Amino acid sequence: MTEKKEGVTKTLGQAIDEIIQALQSLEQSSRVTAIKATCEHLNISLIEESKIEHHIETSHRPAMPTTSKTIDIKTLKEQKKPSSAIEMAALVAFYLSEHASEIDRKDEVDVDDMVKYFKQSGFKLPQRPKVLLVNAKNAGYFDSAGGGKYKLNPVGYNLVAHNLPRSQSESPIKGTRAKKRKTKSKPERKRSS
Repeated sequence: MTEKKEGVTKTLGQAIDEIIQALQSLEQSSRVTAIKATCEHLNISLIEESKIEHHIETSHRPAMPTTSKTIDIKTLKEQKKPSSAIEMAALVAFYLSEHASEIDRKDEVDVDDMVKYFKQSGFKLPQRPKVLLVNAKNAGYFDSAGGGKYKLNPVGYNLVAHNLPRSQSESPIKGTRAKKRKTKSKPERKRSS
């Protein structure tokens, strides 16, 4: 899009650049006044003054440091000592949501994440990685997020954040399958006709 005034043709980008350049030399409070006055002069109903002030304030505020430290998955695994693949799956999801670098941080995980971070941490891969997250969900640590993705729920978060490493008296979930209790089946009685 181009603007034409007094024989000079400018692109929209050039006009924006000129506005930015003109406002950069002003103090923040003066920028708000300049934007407001310009909008009024041109009969432009843009946004409320408080929203402009808030945007300018927050966009120039220095970034706050994150509260969680970046830690690698292997160190976290050694600290938390997961004793099963399901606990390790919860640890991987916890790591990715709380301790991974900003680039790698995410709230939803999938099978590829499990394989990648099991390998990076040196934790033995389960025989069937594709069912690991389903089993971890069934154990109560994850919620399905759709499309093969899962999100660590509060139970899974608390497991990693507060219950790992487990004490000697606690019994962890072994492997990726819940063991079924064997029951003896009673012989069928013959019905008399």
